[in-house]
Amino acid sequence: MPIRSIAILGTGLIGGSVGMALRAQKFPGPILGWDKDQEQLHIALQRGALTEIVDDPISAASAADLILLAGPVFTILDWMEQLAPILLPHQLITDVGSVKNPMLQRAQMLYAGAGRADFLGGHPMSGKEVFGVSYAEANLFHGSVWLFTPDKQAPQHPLAAEWRSWVERFGSRTLDLDAERHDELCAWVSHMPQMLATALSALYQDHFGEAEDMRAIGGRALREMTRLGASPYSMWRDIAHTNADAIGSAIAALEQRLAHLREHLKTPDLRDEFNRANAFRNSPPFK
Repeated sequence: MPIRSIAILGTGLIGGSVGMALRAQKFPGPILGWDKDQEQLHIALQRGALTEIVDDPISAASAADLILLAGPVFTILDWMEQLAPILLPHQLITDVGSVKNPMLQRAQMLYAGAGRADFLGGHPMSGKEVFGVSYAEANLFHGSVWLFTPDKQAPQHPLAAEWRSWVERFGSRTLDLDAERHDELCAWVSHMPQMLATALSALYQDHFGEAEDMRAIGGRALREMTRLGASPYSMWRDIAHTNADAIGSAIAALEQRLAHLREHLKTPDLRDEFNRANAFRNSPPFK
């Protein structure tokens, strides 16, 4: 049975971009939307991310074959709890959360077994340092990787392959990962860089404030290194809480590396660090 209708719960940057990508790729059925922020919801409709808005998330999910949960991690977990009792076996839930092991554990309790809907964890490695459907784009996922964390102990839901095919039509490359491996890798390639940019930007703010001379000479390097510092706390609170161990380990490793650099500013070890850094940046996919 094909995916005839889709509900998007959370019509911000990612949810809105998914809706716009579906419309751009000629998804033939209705795309229902719900968001607690009514302004965001109506902007999503105006921008063509949705075909219809629905008054509450339960009604939206009940009317769809595929339900996309596009909110913060704790919100996704809460939706999973609310939807489990009312969904049917032909329905598939997926999400776009940045932490996956909590979702898998919740899904194994709520969605595993006969007579229940199924859950497929997903995470598009795309985004911006800004939020809201006003910044959504149909091509946001083009050229990126869309991660999936299926439960390897459970059979694949009939709609899973079709959803993967839609994601690939968005221009994404799909990759399956174990949920724990996903959270470890994302701590290093996404979550720790965000914390680094946040710490660096906050340090500049405390040390220099609004000093015009510093901002005048900062240039491209300053802009690139602090770009993620514009990310709002509301986007990262749940990620930091639910992936704290992996993020903490990555930050600790960075602290040790920075200490090593500080201690060897005048020794050949500094050259070795530059050589290692160059080797990383000069290899695929950067080269």
